[in-house]
Amino acid sequence: MKVVILAGGFGTRLREETEYRPKPMVQIGGRPILWHIMKSYAGYGHNDFVICLGYRGGVIRDYFLDYETQNRDFTITLGTGKVEVLGKHSEDGWQVTLAETGEKTMTGGRLKRIDRYIGRSTFMATYGDGVANVDLDALLSFHQDRGKLATVTAVRPSSRYGELSIADGRVTLFQEKPQVNEGWINGGYFVFEPEVFKLIAGDEDTLETGLLGRLVETGELAVYQHDGFWQCMDTYREMQQLNELWDRGEAPWKIW
Repeated sequence: MKVVILAGGFGTRLREETEYRPKPMVQIGGRPILWHIMKSYAGYGHNDFVICLGYRGGVIRDYFLDYETQNRDFTITLGTGKVEVLGKHSEDGWQVTLAETGEKTMTGGRLKRIDRYIGRSTFMATYGDGVANVDLDALLSFHQDRGKLATVTAVRPSSRYGELSIADGRVTLFQEKPQVNEGWINGGYFVFEPEVFKLIAGDEDTLETGLLGRLVETGELAVYQHDGFWQCMDTYREMQQLNELWDRGEAPWKIW
């Protein structure tokens, strides 16, 4: 099953890292967050990717064009420039389609532009700036059972502030960015039927208020509720926290 990753946004809230590279290329543990997202899908057997490029898409192109020589041993014959790549890496067999979808195209428009690479089959999609431990097998089964044109994964967001529990004038519990117990938000991790392409107007259409809004109006949007780990990387602090989890060997999204 094809997996579409929206990787073309400007990432303005993470300007410290995105001035010269797109947000999906910001690193966690020495690897782009894009790689982490792809590994999580590949861990469930989904390794046919379509990446929607936009802002500084050339950085992502170069990353994959150089992937073999950067991640495997190789022998180069000087003078001829002949390169023999040696051995294997754990991403062998991935198929990655890099699709230019326009620097200023909105999220829905980006999806519309890759219609020709999807065909007439069910496909998955997500954003290129967040990680989670969503059970993708369960998500796909849920989507198939509901029989709707689309399914969105709902998550409980973390608070942006530390939570204090107070009793008798003293702190009894401190939690850094605890999960909010009430309310659900769009966590990405979509499953779509190909008919959704007909509901997207064009480049100016957003995925969130355009396509999803129309699906809600027609009763064609199912919701899969994920109570596990989910974290987007919107700020420098969130990038640091994801790196800290990885460095401690406590990354919940590492299911491979």
